[in-house]
Amino acid sequence: MIPYSKQSINDDDINEVIKVLKSEMITQGPLVERFEKTICSYTSSNYSVLTNSATSALHISCLALGLCEGDVLWTSPNSYVASANVGLLCNAEVDFVDIDSETYNMCSTALSMKLRDAEKNGKLPKIVMPVHFAGQSCDMINIKKLSEKYGFKIIEDASHAIGGVYKNTKIGSCKFSDITVFSFHPVKIITTAEGGCATTNDENIFEKLKLLSSHGVTRNPKNMVKKTLDKWVYDQISIGFNYRMSDLNAALGLSQLLRIDSFINKRNKIAKKYFQQLKNLDLKLPKQEDYNSSALHLFPIQVNNRKKIYNLLHQNDIKVNVHYRPIHTQPFWQNRGFKFGLFPNSELYYSKAISLPIFYDLNDEMQDYVINVLQKSCL
Repeated sequence: MIPYSKQSINDDDINEVIKVLKSEMITQGPLVERFEKTICSYTSSNYSVLTNSATSALHISCLALGLCEGDVLWTSPNSYVASANVGLLCNAEVDFVDIDSETYNMCSTALSMKLRDAEKNGKLPKIVMPVHFAGQSCDMINIKKLSEKYGFKIIEDASHAIGGVYKNTKIGSCKFSDITVFSFHPVKIITTAEGGCATTNDENIFEKLKLLSSHGVTRNPKNMVKKTLDKWVYDQISIGFNYRMSDLNAALGLSQLLRIDSFINKRNKIAKKYFQQLKNLDLKLPKQEDYNSSALHLFPIQVNNRKKIYNLLHQNDIKVNVHYRPIHTQPFWQNRGFKFGLFPNSELYYSKAISLPIFYDLNDEMQDYVINVLQKSCL
């Protein structure tokens, strides 16, 4: 069986986790801070906060930027439902911006037009959350320019994109945003089993993220209401959640991050072969912008008879997947007033989309088999 994606765990990863299991502290120990500092170094960001999932990181990012009742969050319909759900968890309204039909990312032109109309109606978003679909960055320069014009904050949902590069800058640097969020789910570029991370260059945002991720509690003397030298004292100074990452997860993440360049290089090799071998078939290959270097979490193609080809691939033990059913077409969001036809590019893409296998341990024999089955079904 060939999955569309999977983790790659080696003996070094296992040994690092075992070290933590044999240590005195398997959570709230030194490895979380070490992993956070390593992510900052890798992304050239000033601060990072590890969490137990990317969803948790998105949630506290929205809260750290002040999203609340009466505000509006805009994101892409071409994403997992978590990108939108976090807005509702902050009691805000949620709306969507359609994707570019070539990159499948939030369309900056559509965003500009929607912002112009929203300004007239007095309903500008508090936060815009572009999603770096499949690992390729959105058009962040233009989105940043729009934020300066209209006054919204930016959270990059880079759940797919650690290791990607935009305009010679690592995704996660927050050069064009307030916060960037990564996912370390097993099917992503690197894994902590479950986990996420938020990076930022703003110290105030960082302090809010730390509090929100850990019950609103601090032992940092500069943040405490009453200064004390007693080391057992802690202050709860805000509401918060138990969104922390454990040292077990951080140990795995640190080990995985050492191999991220190998992971990205292998994904590029796989993608290059797909581009070469599939270019003459009756299907549409993903577009890679010249200024981007995608992390290649996914390799999405579009086909004219998706159901037939999807079923054929599964019958041949190639467990392809589909990313994503547009969020606004989900029953929950339909019940909130969203209708089919509102975001046509996302809907058209979804109707033809299949994500082909792409992961570190996909070898030549396995990929040749995938290509051979596709060639027979798409000629």
